[in-house]
Amino acid sequence: MSKRWFIVLLILIVAAVFRFQHIGSVPPGLYPDEAMNGNNALAALETGPPAGGYKVFYPENNGREGLFIALQAQSIKFLGNQPWALRLVSAIFGVLTVLGTYFLAAKLFNWQIGALSSFLLAISFWHTLFSRIGFRAIMAPFFLVWGLYFLWRGLQGGRLINFAVSGILWGLGFYTYIAFRAMPLVLILVLLAYWAAVHKDFSHEKYVFTRDQMTRGLALLLVVFILTFLPLGWYFYNHPADFFGRTGQLSIFASGEILKNFLANTVTTLGMFNFVGDWNWRHNLAGQPLLFWPIGVFFAAGFLRAWFKLWRAYKKHGHFSTVQTLLLSWFLVGLLPVIFSNEGLPHALRAIIVAPVVFIFAGEGLWWVYDMTRDWAFQPRYWLGVKPSPAAISGSAIALLAVLIILTISAYAEYDKYFNRWATSPNVADAFAQNYLELGQRLNGMPTNIKKYVLVNTGGVLVNNIPMPAQTVMFITDTYAADKQTAQNIYYLTEEQFRKGQYDHRGVILPLE
Repeated sequence: MSKRWFIVLLILIVAAVFRFQHIGSVPPGLYPDEAMNGNNALAALETGPPAGGYKVFYPENNGREGLFIALQAQSIKFLGNQPWALRLVSAIFGVLTVLGTYFLAAKLFNWQIGALSSFLLAISFWHTLFSRIGFRAIMAPFFLVWGLYFLWRGLQGGRLINFAVSGILWGLGFYTYIAFRAMPLVLILVLLAYWAAVHKDFSHEKYVFTRDQMTRGLALLLVVFILTFLPLGWYFYNHPADFFGRTGQLSIFASGEILKNFLANTVTTLGMFNFVGDWNWRHNLAGQPLLFWPIGVFFAAGFLRAWFKLWRAYKKHGHFSTVQTLLLSWFLVGLLPVIFSNEGLPHALRAIIVAPVVFIFAGEGLWWVYDMTRDWAFQPRYWLGVKPSPAAISGSAIALLAVLIILTISAYAEYDKYFNRWATSPNVADAFAQNYLELGQRLNGMPTNIKKYVLVNTGGVLVNNIPMPAQTVMFITDTYAADKQTAQNIYYLTEEQFRKGQYDHRGVILPLE
């Protein structure tokens, strides 16, 4: 095994440790939104093909695409209705996103930047956290990073298979998270920049074949994308209100001060990386920046350097750099769903689609600093002679050692932040409704011949006339369906039903609060 692939393997091992270690107990509890996914998955298993229990879209689940739920159903089928069975799917996507980030960054720059970028993503508290929660959003960066990778391979080599795979991945991306719906704009901008960069060469006769090949490739990508998206697109055509869901209610366009809110939200959102992060304990160590400060510095350096490269390419060649267009448009367009929202800002979950590019910026920034230091160390001086002296070589080794120390400290800091500071906080247990999980486990331990009533005296969106928090108990006890409730003698009471005495008084009442 070469040094390069040995390093990649180590990065994947680190990513796996961060995402799979203690997945059965961290995070504690089971948030009702996760449980709702699980209940939809259980229902799909009960009435699966040919009955058609799997759905392309779940409007009753706050408007969620069905791909993630279908995958969770397979996990539950083999592992049972346990919280970690729901979260295992997220962890797998998280690790594969790290791998995809390596391949993409290595393709855009070099394997060293690919290794740095993927390692920083592997140890990221931010990405690790959402790789361990049963939310569909973690799939969005996976499909985007791999879709861009195969697109880039297609543009460089012209092989139609790469365009076809990219089209599938882009189409599947729409089955992940609402933020992905803005990503075709990135695809358009990248293709425009690429065409501007090469159109002069394509004007020459010897490039006609290449031009035609690229045209066929992009046409194939579009066709495959449409075919992949078609089932979900047909659903949205027949149910247009579901396409927007809650976005219209939460959007800045629903407010009277659009420009003011846009500017304020932009500052708040950009500030979450290095200054003040998400205050929701489910999404972050409340208020802490998403990036450990040295990584944040390298991210800022890489981000500013990307703008400089973009401007320099335009001044020198009359067109924008395709690589920098890809990275900057990915970052800026990916943040628009966050900026356009007026709820819960800054919002780490809605921004998860930009996680890979954030760490590509950080990796490129770190490599730039290292490269400058190395060049300085090897630069001939009058006291060193023309060739680098042992002192110069030592200087380069010191620069490499400094990078390794930074990476090691960052890995420890991010690990400590997640597993020691965040995971053990009582606020996290509350945020993930650990008491609801414990109630479900208690019910599982009670005899089935005893009639048990769960008094749901909490607020929340109604699902089948029962407040959303009950979903956690329903998943743990497998009582989402009415026939399952009858079989296990577990029933759910609203406060109104309790006041009216609409229950068997011989039963046991357990409050959910």
